Amino acid sequence: MTIAVILGGKGHDVVAIDAGATMGEAVQLLAERRIGAVPVLDGGRVAGVFSERDVIRCLASEGPAALERPVRDAMTAPAMTVSPGEPVLGALSLMTRRRIRHLPVLEGEALVGIVSIGDLVKHRIDRIEAEASAMRDYIAHA
Repeated sequence: MTIAVILGGKGHDVVAIDAGATMGEAVQLLAERRIGAVPVLDGGRVAGVFSERDVIRCLASEGPAALERPVRDAMTAPAMTVSPGEPVLGALSLMTRRRIRHLPVLEGEALVGIVSIGDLVKHRIDRIEAEASAMRDYIAHA
């Protein structure tokens, strides 16, 4: 199974923010959309990812004044990304190794989606449950 399958189920809509936006604007966007991270675009290209963790780190070190700084100063960069053809297990492995929870999906340099660790885990659980059900049916009808 590939990342394209995940995006096919959840959709390709992506909320992103410009690298020059303030951290306060980014926090507002995260809260309004009820999301934990947002890709950061610079000149239309993914430059990084801004997450709740970035907010906490900056607030702890700089206080409320950090919210006036541009997102580019606080984002995690460079962004770890995947392509639509990446296997789900490969993406899960990358997220585990790098200790990240969100991966922008790029086709060439174009942002075509974003997946979270929750999306990937849900997909794996659904697959395991479907396989278990198929085995139960096979055994019951054998």
